Amino acid sequence: MSKPAHKIRNGVLQVTIWRNHSEKGNWYSVIPTRSYKQGDDMWKETDSLGREDLLPMAKLLDLAETWIMHQQQADAKARKESQQAA
Repeated sequence: MSKPAHKIRNGVLQVTIWRNHSEKGNWYSVIPTRSYKQGDDMWKETDSLGREDLLPMAKLLDLAETWIMHQQQADAKARKESQQAA
């Protein structure tokens, strides 16, 4: 299994950013999750959020969008340099 391109965490909330490849270049997808403890020591993840999670998750998603924007700019620059070298 491949590794995520990036993770951003705030407490029990996390967004995982995946880099995907296609013939047109890279594209990115984001998975928001919330960790919770089941029983004494078993951590699990869910995509279900409570009201108190909404604003913090929105901020994490905003950070994810900014990270992806920078990556797409770097991808485009690398692709252009690669085409010029060929």
